[in-house]
Amino acid sequence: MNMEFIEALHELEKGRGISAEILFEAIEAALISAYKKNFGSLQNVRVLIDRLTGEFKVYARKTVVEIVEDTRTQVGLEDARKLDPNYQLEDIVEYEVTPRDFGRIAAQTAKQVVVQRIREAERGMIYDEYVNREGDIVTGVVQRYEQKNVIVDLGKVEAVLPAQEQIPGEVYQSFERIKTYVVEVKKTTKGPQIMLSRTHPGLIKRLFELEVPEIHDGIVEIKGVSREAGARSKIAVYSRDPNVDPVGACVGPKGARVQTIVTELKGEKIDIVNYSTDPQEFVANALSPAKVVGVYPKINEKVAIVVVPDYQLSLAIGKEGQNARLAAKLTGWKIDIKSESQASTLNIIPQGIEEGYETYNEYEEYSEYDEFIEADNYQEYQENGQDIDNGHTLLNEENAVGEINQADDEKYAYNNNEAYDADFSISEDTQKVTEGVLERAPREIVKDLKADEKISVKEKKKKGKG
Repeated sequence: MNMEFIEALHELEKGRGISAEILFEAIEAALISAYKKNFGSLQNVRVLIDRLTGEFKVYARKTVVEIVEDTRTQVGLEDARKLDPNYQLEDIVEYEVTPRDFGRIAAQTAKQVVVQRIREAERGMIYDEYVNREGDIVTGVVQRYEQKNVIVDLGKVEAVLPAQEQIPGEVYQSFERIKTYVVEVKKTTKGPQIMLSRTHPGLIKRLFELEVPEIHDGIVEIKGVSREAGARSKIAVYSRDPNVDPVGACVGPKGARVQTIVTELKGEKIDIVNYSTDPQEFVANALSPAKVVGVYPKINEKVAIVVVPDYQLSLAIGKEGQNARLAAKLTGWKIDIKSESQASTLNIIPQGIEEGYETYNEYEEYSEYDEFIEADNYQEYQENGQDIDNGHTLLNEENAVGEINQADDEKYAYNNNEAYDADFSISEDTQKVTEGVLERAPREIVKDLKADEKISVKEKKKKGKG
């Protein structure tokens, strides 16, 4: 060995990141094996390589004993003290036994060892890099198909995307860049084996961390993810800052952030809901986009009865129960969805507040607006000079319209009967109320009344001609 070899080892250290000391130790261990193999020596030896000059020497190691039984591994105490008077029993004495023609063998062995160690070191470095990225997202390039598995190039190593971890119906083109989730990293004799996934719920979480700065900064937190890959996913988000809307932060301006994720997942639908420590509110939010009338949870059994409007029942359940299934996974509650008519028929809604039940109604938070609506109605009728007494005016107006319609029908019927020649009239009270109704009636009602009046005039003219 010479200085060029030493310089080459230091270049490998800089270029490949492999410590030169590790290479020196590996070469020394290989030279020990080569010495014993080529020179048939059974004695203990040690090889020392000078880190500066590259020169190497072989030393035989013998143990100091009183009575020598094996000269290859033992030396007498008197002989040892001839070399150094400080030797004691059980000490190790080294003798230089470097062969003259050992240089060629050493060079061949050193080359093989260095190449092997470089490979092992690179594999070890790749393993150490990716074993710490388990549960993280990586970007790779699709290389090829091997049976149903997809081989993805991550740069330094190729990873495997198994068939069961692929999104159903998704087709991967060669040299297409895709984002995947690192499920597992195994250490094998051929190097690290990295298993990827496109169906893992963690992929959704990591994609949102990449796209939403508020999640990356810790202001918004993803509390839970439930997913049916390729179809729909639900995530529950929570904001530590009351001034930050977690759902709006994830959706982004004009839906730009969530649309980027949907595009990456080839059109998979994503529902973003608010997380709540209150199970009733959380269950109601998780069933989004369906509207919930009431939630009646059984705390001890962790079962929630959810009542929805009749027209929202199919939306709450979802296609093949998908929406309800994802909501149950997200909340950890067993959800029983009933329509309002079913709930009233089966009498499954607890009456009052029973033990173990709590109620939630999403419309309760809007009850304050009912007062403003009632005040607006009162002001409207006051402007028209009418008094409101528990809705009696409205009832009287409806009765008056009904009386007019009935009178027109009867008058038309009686006019067709020649035997009937009586006068027909409407009471003065009804007439006054009617005038008020007509003044404020919609255009459609006015048109209908005028049309009926024209028909009556035409019928009278026909009878006059007859």
